[in-house]
Amino acid sequence: MEENNIIDDYGSVKISEEVVAIIAGIAATDVPGVAGMSGGIAGGIAEILGRKNLSKGVKVEVGEKEAAIDLYIIVEFGSRIPEVAWDIQDKVKNTVQEMTGLNVVEVNIHIQGVNFEKEAKKDTEVK
Repeated sequence: MEENNIIDDYGSVKISEEVVAIIAGIAATDVPGVAGMSGGIAGGIAEILGRKNLSKGVKVEVGEKEAAIDLYIIVEFGSRIPEVAWDIQDKVKNTVQEMTGLNVVEVNIHIQGVNFEKEAKKDTEVK
């Protein structure tokens, strides 16, 4: 596992890629329109991961002072995908930079599916 070393007059701080992935995953799931993180496509069905597996839907590459992040997302039905993606990019970049001090050079969003669950519940409630 890669780690980021921050060296100053007092010593060094090491930030693992998994920590950056968890921060990015939490930030992404806080964006309205995001149903969850995707663990990938298995048999054509996207798996929505819960909070304890947030780093599974995130791929991070950390250099000395920079990071590139790929997020695999499932959006809520009815959400405007470009707006959700831009909001995720903005929130993830700002959160990771604030918490780690790394310069986030890329936040790539991969939409893996659409969640229809809330829409189906509304239809049932109306009937």
